[in-house]
This record gives sequence, structure tokens and C-alpha cells, in this order.
Amino acid sequence: MVRAGLRQFFADQVDFQVVAEAGTGREAIDIVRKGNVDVIVMDIAMPDQNGVDALAAIKARAPDLPVLILSGFPEAHYATTLLRQGAAGYLNKDCDPEDIIKAIRTVYRGRKYITALVAEQLAEGLSRGDDKPLHEHLSERELQVFLRLAKGETIGHLADSLSLSVKTVSTYRTRVMEKMQLASNSDLTYYALKNGLIQ
Repeated sequence: MVRAGLRQFFADQVDFQVVAEAGTGREAIDIVRKGNVDVIVMDIAMPDQNGVDALAAIKARAPDLPVLILSGFPEAHYATTLLRQGAAGYLNKDCDPEDIIKAIRTVYRGRKYITALVAEQLAEGLSRGDDKPLHEHLSERELQVFLRLAKGETIGHLADSLSLSVKTVSTYRTRVMEKMQLASNSDLTYYALKNGLIQ
């Protein structure tokens, strides 16, 4: 329904053309492989592969392709982290539709689209130094491992899906636990839920 609404809205813009749609993270990556895309508008809550993983895969394949995140998750929890990982902009689905159009045009021109709230967060982060949420201290891969463990994935399944050894994933888990000062997977899940990182 959201995609249908966006498609109809974009059809009213003379300089826009929807060339492809994806219902999953893997489909989004396939679209990038085929090329002929100027901007990707993507959610971070998708079946089969979360948007954090999909963003990493897209930026690895097409580093200059702007990816605008449009999500139901609050900007306060995700925006700065995803911007650091290569997203060109972040908008909450509750935003004004005109903001989406403005954001797409902005990122298409090679600039970042940052709302006033996110700009304020980034400025506060600079003034605070290290005084920021613990999950923002994680590397891209550590954040991927953290979110998947928080959702209940096993280390074995994680290793298979990320094409890593069980030992490597276990090492990432240990680093995540240390950086976030947590002791168990249930602690990870509680932290993620409390901070709105998973539903």
C-alpha cells in the first residue's frame, strides 16, 4: 500500500519516473545490479534482509548511488547511524509528502538530505564528543550482527547468511557486548526494543 501510494504520488512529478520496485532487500539489490537507477528510496524494515544489510550491499556495489531511507522508525534512533553508513538521507513515513520530493531531488544532486531534527542530533553529537547512544559506537558489521541477534537469530544462521565463520560472528558478538556493556542476547533484545531499533 505504501509503495502504491508513493508510485501514484511520484507519477504527478514531471521529472520523476519509477523504473522498478522491490518488496524485499534482495530485490532491491537486484535492481541495483541491473543499473538504470538514479535514486533508491528504501525502508529499513523489509522481509528477508533488513535495510541496514541492504544498504551495505548496495553501497558496496554502487557507492555513488544515492539511497534515501524512508522508514517508520523514528529519526532519533536510526538517522545518524545510517547516514554514517552511506545513506544519502533519512525521512520518517509521517513526514509531509513534499518533503520526500524535496529529499529525492536533493540526494539526486549529490547532496545529503538532513532534517532539522537530525542536524540538531549531529550538532549535539559533535559538542558532546563520545556522549552518544551505545549502538552508535558500533561499526557497520557490528551493528548488523547486533540487530540480527536482537531479533533472535542464532550465531550459526548469522554466519551462513553473512558468509562468515561461526568464530568470526562470535568475535563480533563479543565486541558488541563489550561496547554496549551488555551480558546476554536477551539484554541485546531489550536494548533494541527500548531504543526503537526493532519492533
